[in-house]
Amino acid sequence: MIDISFAGLIGAFIGTVIAALAYAPLVSSIERHLRARAAGAGTAENTVDNGILRQEISLLRRGVFAADIIVFAGLGYWLAARLAN
Repeated sequence: MIDISFAGLIGAFIGTVIAALAYAPLVSSIERHLRARAAGAGTAENTVDNGILRQEISLLRRGVFAADIIVFAGLGYWLAARLAN
C-alpha cells in the first residue's frame, strides 16, 4: 500500500498555490520572448506565421502549466514530508 503523509499533502497544496502564482509571470516572459523573435523574423507570410504562433503559444501555456504544477507540487510534497520526519 502507498504511504502518503498528511504533511506531504499539505506541502503539495502549498506548492500548487506557489505554482499558480508563478505561472503568469513565467508564461508572459516566455511569450514576450517568442513574440519578439517572431517579429524579428519579419517574413512576408505574417498571417500564416501569426496563426502558427498562436498555436505554439497555446501549446506552450498548457505545457508550462502542467510542468509548473508537477514540479512545484512534487517539490512541496517532498519538502514537507522531509521536514515532518
